[in-house]
Amino acid sequence: MEGKDPNLSLSPSPYDLLFQALSLIPIRHYLFALFFISTIFFYNFIEFHFLGDAILRYFRCSVNLVYNPDSSLYHGVVSRCRILHGRYVATPWLASPHLQTCFLNFHGLPPVFSYRRQLFLASDGGTIALDWLTNSDVLDGALQNQSEITKEEDTTPIAVVIPGLTSDSSSAYLKHLAYNTAKTGWNVVISNHRGLGGVSVTSDRFYNAGWTGDIRVVLGYLQQKYPRAPLFAIGTSIGANVLVKYLGEEGEKTPLRGAVAICSPWDLLIGDRFICRTFKQKLYDKALTIGLQGYAQLHEPQYSRLANWEGIKKSRSIRDFDNHATCLVGKFETVDTYYRKSSSTQYIGNVAVPLLCISALDDPLCTKEAIPWDECRANKNIVLATTNHGGHLAFFEGLTGSSLWWVRATNEFLGALSCSRYMHIQKIEEKRSSGSSGKQEPLINQGPYLNSAEDGLVAAVKYEKDSDTTAMKQRGRKPEEDVTKRSFKELCRQTKRPVWLLGYIGMVTGLPLLGLLLNYLFRKKQRPTTTSKS
Repeated sequence: MEGKDPNLSLSPSPYDLLFQALSLIPIRHYLFALFFISTIFFYNFIEFHFLGDAILRYFRCSVNLVYNPDSSLYHGVVSRCRILHGRYVATPWLASPHLQTCFLNFHGLPPVFSYRRQLFLASDGGTIALDWLTNSDVLDGALQNQSEITKEEDTTPIAVVIPGLTSDSSSAYLKHLAYNTAKTGWNVVISNHRGLGGVSVTSDRFYNAGWTGDIRVVLGYLQQKYPRAPLFAIGTSIGANVLVKYLGEEGEKTPLRGAVAICSPWDLLIGDRFICRTFKQKLYDKALTIGLQGYAQLHEPQYSRLANWEGIKKSRSIRDFDNHATCLVGKFETVDTYYRKSSSTQYIGNVAVPLLCISALDDPLCTKEAIPWDECRANKNIVLATTNHGGHLAFFEGLTGSSLWWVRATNEFLGALSCSRYMHIQKIEEKRSSGSSGKQEPLINQGPYLNSAEDGLVAAVKYEKDSDTTAMKQRGRKPEEDVTKRSFKELCRQTKRPVWLLGYIGMVTGLPLLGLLLNYLFRKKQRPTTTSKS
């Protein structure tokens, strides 16, 4: 038997040789490889786009505007908004939709201030928390103490904010919006959803993605309470879906002068398919489900009575929660039925209010696949602004990430709209009584009327008229006397001369004419008469 070669038995294993070869590679090469691999990971999983923004900044960061070519809203208002015609560049260390969205929810760098709360009781017994932040509260950068939220005769515009899913006035993005909008001279009120903002549910009605009853009654209350203050609305996320659906339901009957929808999901059925598609979206789905379960935990007595409480606790997705809670409370047959009926896409064509819609194409929660491009382009009252980046309700900008781009764009748009003649005027339906007879006066002849100034501001002027007689006859004056006296008084006021001076001027200027007239008559009487000869 032939013996083994001793050289073969003493030779090292291939793995030892591999490790020896790897140890000879400089450490800086490993660091470079680690950086390269992490960059690929960021770009593919985290969707980090810092290098793309730095290289293709002027090509990828511009804002895309979609509007009808005949839209007076665009040509009269949006065309003057520099922010919407500029570029959005994300904060460098937050150049990722996931980083922006997570940072917004965990911190967000919100301004520090305090709201003043007003509890509104709906007709069904539900309680809605209205959190106010007025312009006087943030005047000169310091919190001011004011006894009243606002006065009935105040003409300061009011921005009504509708929060997103499980969000309330304490959310970072709503604090950014409320503070910056109040600093521009507006009054802001956040209409919290039922059961949020530290308020208990006092009825058997819960909010959902298509429930427009609360915003309808809140706007009606604000219109009645502050009739001289123009109303505007801002919806965020699910609140944007509720706002657009409400605008489509009301049409021209809404008291709103204008509105803004931020990061709307648009089509809930498409959104449901999207959020459970990949591993990243499933993480968001799970996080939102935990938030909904926490909301249900706060109101366990009502949910355990109206819904499937065991199913709510075992829910692993938003769809599961809607199946065991939302559908049972809202009396929907299936989850898809709830999504179809609550989606705002089908109501876009009936929107009669100037509406700005802002969405990010990389939104990890509300997919761009649901954006109704053609429907927005067909409606002359809608302008759709989309950016390549921004995340969900984030849009951080600047090196410090202390401001949100969409907040600045919203304030600029509402400021330009409120100073223009393109604000919506509520159309009030004429009510005919059964016992009335005769032709009714057309709505265009009824007050209040609008007085447009040269600077574009619109003021309401109301003329009161009695049903039987005019106001002049009520005062016991004849129309001719009233017109004459009023004209003479206006002449005195315009020339800024007293009455006796005007009378003296009239007498002096009229004496020569009077003298000529008397001389002519006197000479005519003294002229001898001639007799005709036969």
